[in-house]
Amino acid sequence: MVPAPGIIAPEIAEKYDRALTTVQKTWTRHPDWPKPRGRRGRWAEYDADAVDKLVRRVFLRAAPVAEGRPDDLLTIAQIADHTGLARGTIDADISRGRWPAPDEIEHGVKRWRRSTVNSALGKRRGYHRSG
Repeated sequence: MVPAPGIIAPEIAEKYDRALTTVQKTWTRHPDWPKPRGRRGRWAEYDADAVDKLVRRVFLRAAPVAEGRPDDLLTIAQIADHTGLARGTIDADISRGRWPAPDEIEHGVKRWRRSTVNSALGKRRGYHRSG
């Protein structure tokens, strides 16, 4: 029986659209990261299924629950409830230009369409501290 193909760091980075340094310096240092099963050139080779399970469980953000209509307008507090992100994280992303401009500003209240929020989340990287 032929073993399932392995995966190396550059392939992991490409598959999950992350920087190679993120894979090398953050992901592979996670305590649950699978042990290398060999080498391919200079790269450690890992079991592809084990890597996929860990990446999906730990490093990728789950998609928000699809309640409501895509055109619903959400305040920052409602975005926090919808996404599970802390309000402070959303505020910080807005102030640093990592969040899209509001779809509507009325009486000083910024609101985003649910579809805009979901799109922004799809492009947002996960943040995990090792420790």
